[in-house]
Amino acid sequence: MCGAEKWHELVVKLLLDRKDVDPNCSDVWDQTPLSYATIKGHEGAVKLLERNDTDPNRRNENNRTPLGCAAAEGYEGVVKLRHDQNDVDPNHQAKYDRPPLASGSFQGHEGVVKLLLECDNVDPNRLDENNRTPPGCAAVEGHEGVVKLLLNQ
Repeated sequence: MCGAEKWHELVVKLLLDRKDVDPNCSDVWDQTPLSYATIKGHEGAVKLLERNDTDPNRRNENNRTPLGCAAAEGYEGVVKLRHDQNDVDPNHQAKYDRPPLASGSFQGHEGVVKLLLECDNVDPNRLDENNRTPPGCAAVEGHEGVVKLLLNQ
């Protein structure tokens, strides 16, 4: 599924149309096509892959999910796509990392934080690997708008 890595929607579609292609295949880093598409913020490829029985909670070698990757990178469109899927875990914490809400907060991605706060089952107090809450993650990096957003939720 190299097409997903390069983000060529047409190539992804051609590959997904084949019966001998597994949309959940992974490389040596346990990255799947969905992982690569979310890491780069390619909404079109994410949509195509979502329609083809991909595992939205499949973890890479660092135990990160596609949602966690998209939150850390600040890709609001991809976070919204992942958020709209009821089978996505918004609280998963990767090895030596933060859960998606804390990742978005640490990076100062207000739009991502707003979207994640809309998830019914998101834990706004889930601690990161340094025992910081999402407001603490935002505060340590000086993201005042995110801190206010989290404290007013």
